[in-house]
Amino acid sequence: MSDPEPNRPKWREWLTDLFSGDASDEDAAASFRNLLSEAAERELLSAAAIQVIQGALRVTEIKARDIMVPRATMTYLELDDRPAEFVSKLIASGHSRFPVVGDDVDDVRGILHAKDLLPMLSRGPEDPLDIRDVLRKAKTVPESQPVYLLLQQFQSTRTHMAIVVDEYGQVSGLVTIEDVLEELVGDIEDEHDVDDEKELIQEVGEGTYSIKASTPIEVFDARFDTNFANTDYDTVGGMVVKSFGKVPRRGDETRIENRRFKVVMADRRRIRQLEMTCHEGGSSPP
Repeated sequence: MSDPEPNRPKWREWLTDLFSGDASDEDAAASFRNLLSEAAERELLSAAAIQVIQGALRVTEIKARDIMVPRATMTYLELDDRPAEFVSKLIASGHSRFPVVGDDVDDVRGILHAKDLLPMLSRGPEDPLDIRDVLRKAKTVPESQPVYLLLQQFQSTRTHMAIVVDEYGQVSGLVTIEDVLEELVGDIEDEHDVDDEKELIQEVGEGTYSIKASTPIEVFDARFDTNFANTDYDTVGGMVVKSFGKVPRRGDETRIENRRFKVVMADRRRIRQLEMTCHEGGSSPP
């Protein structure tokens, strides 16, 4: 009986060719993506399955620096904070794990799990709370750590957070297992993922702001008294991508009016985090 679809690729033959070593890694990856596109068109795989496979391809190509929460926007606790201070930070952030630092951000002493802290809050004056008693060892990884290896380490060590350091050992940011999983399955939102201005735009220095690329352009306009809303993009990330004419890489910079935008975190598909500096003549909120 003849094949009713003679042009349909034979999966076994294709896989044999893919792993035979005759093609370069780049050619093999391109062929695989083409095959996924064909599978999607023929509805041979569900959209969810294809998304996960494409995510698996991405995590073999990107590094920890591409998905980390940058240093400027890290939420951390200080070793000498009073109990009331770090409890309020826990509640305000909604996170469950926090780096704890000593003299400065580069002096990470450990990771605090909120659940480890709760039993200690019931102690009386005769048994004072010392955050050192519940700190867990902080895992550190280089910026260049491939994300797929990072996921394996999270699994093998049963940890959910790692501190990312640069070549000089200084803290660049942090990465969580959720950040890795989002590369596989897309954004994971929980009850603490609120899109208010406080979360989206944070002042990190005089005239310098850390901005999530997903910030709606209307929120940006309201904060900085600008008028970008009457444009063909909906987010700050879209505005910056249009300025570049392509999806930029981490570290790339562009100027829009009197503001400099630097890409702090991005992958091959999108910008995630930006740093904006207001130059002379650029308005900034009081």
